[in-house]
Formats: sequence, structure tokens, C-alpha cells
Amino acid sequence: MNANTVQPLHLTVVSAGLSVPSSTRLLADRLAEAAREQLTDAGLDVEIRVVELRDLAVDIANNLVTGFPSSSLAEAVEAVTSADGLIAVTPVFSASYSGLFKSFFDVIDNDALTGKAVLAAATGGTARHSLALEHALRPLFAYLRTVVVPTTVYAASEDWGGNGDPLTDTLPNRIRRATGELTGLMRQRTGAATRATNDTTVIPFEQQLNALRPT
Repeated sequence: MNANTVQPLHLTVVSAGLSVPSSTRLLADRLAEAAREQLTDAGLDVEIRVVELRDLAVDIANNLVTGFPSSSLAEAVEAVTSADGLIAVTPVFSASYSGLFKSFFDVIDNDALTGKAVLAAATGGTARHSLALEHALRPLFAYLRTVVVPTTVYAASEDWGGNGDPLTDTLPNRIRRATGELTGLMRQRTGAATRATNDTTVIPFEQQLNALRPT
């Protein structure tokens, strides 16, 4: 493989929506698409994997009581832990993340997400729950030692309609700002990896010996 070849970035999206269709999945998809566009505009390839926790609810519960993940859950955990960036979206219940969302991250090893770039987002029926991102999700990911981007995205019911009011129709702007911060961190990671790859040039043994001889 050419030393200058840049591998595609891997972005994993975790959606904890319970209904079908789900506003949580809708927000997750919009965030993923915005991130894809920004990375593509920067000349980078990206592969996006969506983990729908609703489909893994039974597997997560079984893992919590047995300690053994199913193959589907193991694949989902691998998609999260091996990603260059993570978008995590949960509905808000009783001013906090959902139990399904928390249970999924409970089955992941505490050290598996260290240093990973994370965009935290949430949905809810009213804007009153927006602070759940700061007092619930951000501390959770801080405990897991991830790097959470400064801008979190909360979408209440009224955010989806849009009435032309520049003071309230801010969801698209928040999505662009948050994904810009996430993709910026992912691009930094890619640059570091590329530099590390390019620095592994093999120096011929004879040249190394010549360097040791006194001049």
C-alpha cells in the first residue's frame, strides 16, 4: 500500500429512538449527512454506520445479565469503538437520556472510547429538556474520557416545523456548527495518522552504518 494513501474515515451514529419513524433517528440522519458533506467538501472519504439501539434492546438486556454479547451487539460495539468519530442521539425522558441509551454504553468497556471525538444530541417534546445534554450526556461521555465537541444539538418538537423566525429556526445552524466541530477533530486525527504513516520510511542498513562512522 502506498504510504500516502489515506484510508476512509469511519463515522458511527448511535440512535436510541424507540418509535418508527423516530424524531431521534431523523436528527441522527441529518447530523450524519451534514458531517458527510463537510468531509466530502474537504476531499475526504467517509464510511457511515448507523447503530439503531431499538433493534438491539433484547441483546443489550441479555448482555447486562449474562455478560456475553450477541453477534449483533458485538458488531455494534465494534462499530462504535473503532470509529474515528461518534454521533450519539437519544430521546430525553424525565430530563435525562433514555434507559436504552445508557444501557448500551454500560456494556462498552470504560476505556474503549478514550480520546474519541463525540457529538452529543437529543430530542424531546419541549425545549425545557435541552439542558439534559449538559447535565446528563456530557458528564457520561466525560466519564468515558471521550472528547465531546463544544456544541450539542437538541431538537424539540417546534424545531422541526420552521416558521421563518431567525431567533427560533436555528436547528440547521446548530447542526452545521456541531458537525463542523466534529469533522474538524476527525480531520486532525486523520492528519496525525497520515504523518505517522509517512514517517515510517525504511532506511537501508548500509545507510544507517554510514551515519555511525566518524567524519
